[in-house]
Amino acid sequence: MEFKRVVGTRRSVRWLKPWRPVEREKIQVMLEAANRASRSMNADYPRALVVNRDDIPEEVRETLYNPTTSVELDLAPTYIFWYIDMNYAQGAPDRLKELVKQHALSPSHGWSESYVDKFLWPQVLKPIAENPAILMFMGATEVGIAICNALNAAVDEGLGTCLHAFTAPEKVKQAFNVPDSWFPVWLQLVGYPLEEPEAGGQRPRKSLSYMFFEGNCDTPWKEDEKVTEKLKEEGLIQTPGPFPYREQEVRMLSRMFGLPE
Repeated sequence: MEFKRVVGTRRSVRWLKPWRPVEREKIQVMLEAANRASRSMNADYPRALVVNRDDIPEEVRETLYNPTTSVELDLAPTYIFWYIDMNYAQGAPDRLKELVKQHALSPSHGWSESYVDKFLWPQVLKPIAENPAILMFMGATEVGIAICNALNAAVDEGLGTCLHAFTAPEKVKQAFNVPDSWFPVWLQLVGYPLEEPEAGGQRPRKSLSYMFFEGNCDTPWKEDEKVTEKLKEEGLIQTPGPFPYREQEVRMLSRMFGLPE
């Protein structure tokens, strides 16, 4: 699938085929996409624990239910628990010097091994590593970028996926020996869509002029209609929901599992 169509097709898919397992190779594609995400300091921010639903002890799975996530936990065949490794700043000088050696960071932009050792680490990065608030902010941002790659990779592999609140992390930690330095972020549920992949249509979004600005914050971004039409042709902008038959689709799925309509 072309990139723009992947991004445009991504939905929070909550109806998944509980009987169809997700091939391990497709999960690897998702993890590799996350691994290739942009990352400041070239640090290893994200950690993920992949567990198939039926391998999670019942007493642990029951603790994951919450007001916004219940049926999905029964339907999804694969769970991915996403974390920040709060030790990510460790080894940052060596990783940056490696990039200097590869000429990814060059002298033309002020980079050198000496610059990393004598200025960047002691005066910029070390204070960050010692500040819990900044450490958390940067970690959450960078892991979010990685997860976004994983979401889009899932769509490209023909899977359905959605992020959910990660409740009861202590139970998961005890059950699966999660290291103390891992901070829980999101639970990603993955499977094959039971609903149509469009999931009732593209979700509503405000116009670009509502959220983005040009030159100064008093000047909203003005959309070029020709570009908008091109993006519709390429699948980034798709038909908004709800589709006319969406209510009936959800009703039939609910009946399939004996759930409230």
